[in-house]
Amino acid sequence: MNINATLIGQAIAFAIFVWFCMKYVWPPLLDAIEARQKKIADGLTQAERAGKDLELAQAKAAEKLKEAKAQAAEIIDQANKRRTQIVEEAKNEGETERSKIIAQGEAEVEAERNRAREELRQQVATLAIAGAEKIIKRSIDKEANSDIIDKLVAEL
Repeated sequence: MNINATLIGQAIAFAIFVWFCMKYVWPPLLDAIEARQKKIADGLTQAERAGKDLELAQAKAAEKLKEAKAQAAEIIDQANKRRTQIVEEAKNEGETERSKIIAQGEAEVEAERNRAREELRQQVATLAIAGAEKIIKRSIDKEANSDIIDKLVAEL
């Protein structure tokens, strides 16, 4: 009987151990497991939200980058147009200045040409008078014959 009593005692002890575990050990363990499961589920939900937020942020960043590239292209296009306009304005100014310089040069050449002609006429008139004096062997009165001299100079 000793063996049966030991077995019964062991069975009772095991039953008390199981009851004790079910009463005092299992509830905190189950609560801890449930809390851990809830924490894991919340973490997974947050990770999923974070993944969606990341995708949204990447899409927004891509859109901003696209907008920035378009804006940069527009600024470059405007700068190229302005550069072309400045070059064209400078070309026009240069052309105008060139025309002014050429006109001024032509006017100076014409004035110098006229001055040289007048000087040449005066020299020719002086030579003609000197030649005429020698031919006639007398002095010609310049003031008295100025109309003849002027006519002679004009013909030259």
